Amino acid sequence: MSDPEARKAELAKSLAALQERIAAACAAAGRARDEVRLVAVTKTFPALDAALLADLGVTDVGENRDQDAGPKRAEVAELRPETALRWHMVGRLQRNKARSVVRWADEVQSVDSERLADALAKAVHVARDTGDREHPLDVLIQVSLDDDPARGGCPLADLGRLADHLTHVGDLRLRGLMAVAPLGADPAEAFARLARAGERLREDHPNAAEVSAGMSHDLEQAIAHGSTCVRVGTALLGGRGLASP
Repeated sequence: MSDPEARKAELAKSLAALQERIAAACAAAGRARDEVRLVAVTKTFPALDAALLADLGVTDVGENRDQDAGPKRAEVAELRPETALRWHMVGRLQRNKARSVVRWADEVQSVDSERLADALAKAVHVARDTGDREHPLDVLIQVSLDDDPARGGCPLADLGRLADHLTHVGDLRLRGLMAVAPLGADPAEAFARLARAGERLREDHPNAAEVSAGMSHDLEQAIAHGSTCVRVGTALLGGRGLASP
């Protein structure tokens, strides 16, 4: 294992640079800095990195693999028992993982179908009955901006129907939208479409104000088009890490 103090210094330097980028993007867009939340995507990195980021003031972490995230959250809780992080599922999620993911995730950002919503709602209901969970699950609808089924996401044409469904299944709280800019496309144009979708969504669901968009390479364009949450891994943690077993 590398020296924790050296790793903390490395993370602190990356975090400071990242915060400067976010602040500059907010200023350029005429927005307040506190309008944009940072989710540190710690996938493939060990629990110690998440704990060190918590020491540095990071409050939200994202994972994209259920089988890694549950044990990692438990390990972070042991490393930092007095620190409460908010954990986000940001990767594609299969229905058969619903019961597992609701035991560690505070928010699922990748809901893209009614069947997945139903599976999550059922899993939350069971977890609350058994005492494994106290609160409803916050969810974002992952929107497809390129209609590529391999990348996941709800087609824009189906967004309203899925949003209505989410608000009626119980045990889920619709918080807004998430999207990934299409590969090889202009991210600014993609995020502009996402912004328009968010405006339409809020006409019927005013509490669904979250717009999760923007990663290491395109967070400036996302913030310019109204993102309230950027999901950053590489620019913060560096290249692919080796997660704890």
